Amino acid sequence: MKARMNYRAANPQAFQAMFQLEKYVRESGLDETLLELVKIRASQLNGCAFCLDMHTKEARSKGETEQRLYLLNAWRESAVYTDAERAALALTEAVTLIAERGVPDEVYQQARAHFGEAELTALLMAIVTINGWNRLAIATGQIAPFSLE
Repeated sequence: MKARMNYRAANPQAFQAMFQLEKYVRESGLDETLLELVKIRASQLNGCAFCLDMHTKEARSKGETEQRLYLLNAWRESAVYTDAERAALALTEAVTLIAERGVPDEVYQQARAHFGEAELTALLMAIVTINGWNRLAIATGQIAPFSLE
């Protein structure tokens, strides 16, 4: 994959609008580790190597363990995540893959059991934001710092 364009340079106003949403998410009060897990899981589902590279590094720098990062793709079969993290990951998957089956009531209610309305809104904004970043990165050909070439 080759980079198609630098959207940040091509339209700084558009980038700043997106970045303001990211800034809100970062300052929302949600646990930083939880946010990184959400970003990584959505990026796995979307196949965004650029964001996977970035957010696994950020998660490690915030103290996330290798084991939890390795098991994230199979979080349902692992006991290393809290109930709140599991609810957030289920919601992340449902929102990321929303065209497949919407957001089932049980997924929403599970998240609601662990997050107040303000927190749930922030979590949804985090999911929406990482999905936006994933789509921008993939559509414009942003490449991860590594390469097999």
